[in-house]
Amino acid sequence: MIPTVILLALLAGSLVYSGLTVIAALRYLSVPPPELRSAEPVSILKPLSGLDADLESNLRTFFEQDYPSFEILFAVREADDPAVPVVEKLQQEYPAVQSRLLITGEPPYPNAKVFSLGRMLSASAHDLVVMSDSDIRVTPTLLRTIAAEFQDPKLGVATCPYRAVAGHFGSTSFWSKIEAIGMNTDFLAGILVARMLEGMRFAVGPTIAARRHALESIGGFDRLKDYLAEDFVMGKFAAEAGHGVSLSSYVIEHHIGSSDFRHNAAHRLRWTRSTRRSRPAGYMGQLFTMPVPLALLVTAWNPSWWPVLPVTLALRGMAAWTVAELVLRTRLNWLLLPLEDLAGFCFWIAGFFGNTITWRGRRYRLESDGRFRLLAG
Repeated sequence: MIPTVILLALLAGSLVYSGLTVIAALRYLSVPPPELRSAEPVSILKPLSGLDADLESNLRTFFEQDYPSFEILFAVREADDPAVPVVEKLQQEYPAVQSRLLITGEPPYPNAKVFSLGRMLSASAHDLVVMSDSDIRVTPTLLRTIAAEFQDPKLGVATCPYRAVAGHFGSTSFWSKIEAIGMNTDFLAGILVARMLEGMRFAVGPTIAARRHALESIGGFDRLKDYLAEDFVMGKFAAEAGHGVSLSSYVIEHHIGSSDFRHNAAHRLRWTRSTRRSRPAGYMGQLFTMPVPLALLVTAWNPSWWPVLPVTLALRGMAAWTVAELVLRTRLNWLLLPLEDLAGFCFWIAGFFGNTITWRGRRYRLESDGRFRLLAG
């Protein structure tokens, strides 16, 4: 009896969370984006490493911004990085766009991305900066939207929500499609609910905009160098310093490509283990974001409670549809959604175990406070 009560209580909490997700998404959509009054110059910072899938197409969208004044800075570790010819080709195609390519050398600390961002920020010319990964694709209105939002003098950091796009390369794309569904339903849902209940006190995702003076006030990138989830702590430190942190109205495309199960699992384990150390209480609370696995556990433990399963599927479907189709404007694969729910639950459990990750071919150890260090050998 007691296990049934506990499971039902957890399930009830997860159903409440599904309802909150719908409310939070509708509240986010109810706020119209501001109009651009003056177009201040913007610096785009692009850390690169290797030849990602569709790299040229992704980078091209940043050269084609419908904005009067911006520069793009790229950074690679070595001059023979495969991304260099792609950047040089685009620089020749778009001579009117101010752009620079920096060769940074090997980073002196674990987070190579932070090292590249720090070097580019030092070389950039403008106060408003947009930091974006290599696998991001945007429309020509990105900078106009960001600049309009940063007309608020209190705003220091803004996170761009993202629509995950999986590759389409045969059977290896299956696991990436599963992961994309989770990104397009659960990941943003958690951000929306947190935003509604306590405001944005963190930043996440592969594209973040910030004021230079806000970054400098928290100690610059040097303060973020030892953290794996540098995006999360960037927003956390900015909020603690009194800067406004927001969820932008601009939705980017995050092209995650295709990978087999082994590589996909390694990526998702890195994500879960990092999240557990960045916000331990929030990671425990993620159990309430998993109504379908909880409903299955309830019915498995006590089959007489089977009616909770269709109710759960209906509420889960409503929440997933609201986030994916209304907020992110992407089609939801209803057949794969339950599979992702089960996969996400399994990876959440796996995230409680182990303290090492693999990132771009190198192994790191995660510390309890979210920092990480390179392992020898």
